[in-house]
Amino acid sequence: MTDNDSAAPTLADGELDAARSAHSLSQQLEALLIVADEPLSAVSLATATDRPVREVRAVLDALVAEFNGERAGDGAVSSGAGSPRGFELREVAGGYRFYARASLDPIVADFVHQQSPARLSQAALETLAVIAYRQPISRGAIASIRAVNVDSVVRTLLGRGLVAEVGNDPETGAILYGTSDALLGHLGIGDISELPPISPLLEEPTEGFDE
Repeated sequence: MTDNDSAAPTLADGELDAARSAHSLSQQLEALLIVADEPLSAVSLATATDRPVREVRAVLDALVAEFNGERAGDGAVSSGAGSPRGFELREVAGGYRFYARASLDPIVADFVHQQSPARLSQAALETLAVIAYRQPISRGAIASIRAVNVDSVVRTLLGRGLVAEVGNDPETGAILYGTSDALLGHLGIGDISELPPISPLLEEPTEGFDE
């Protein structure tokens, strides 16, 4: 190992410490939650920020209240401190994640519909097939099968009403996706069990799919 190799971890640690010192805990948590694909537990957030879990939970509670318009940005209680944000921080399956506020769902759905082409892309069709044949399945598992990032494609399918959130993985808390009743109607079938076997439709290898 060269001197440069041994110095690299120290430099990275220094940058990390500097970033933590320059930003409040609430800023750090917001940044982590924005980039996360799945709900993050208070323990994992505490590990990432090197802060006690109790302190992280307190700040998360303050952020929930702030985004709901119940507290001012500095954390001070203030009746009528502000209107709720267009997003909210929810605790689901033991973890925290940002969501669009439920009351804005019609606006979000209309936007997604306008932004979506009339026909599904090849990537969307492939992702839809993975979900249909492997459901319930997490976004991470879909990405592993397709070997590409599928975040935007899954959002498109959700916006079209073709797939739905059907639960959470009991171990990781990851959201699980499955096909919707609307898709079954489009396909003209009454149950997902009526889908044709996929193996005859695939070229080898067929790893990642079940018949």
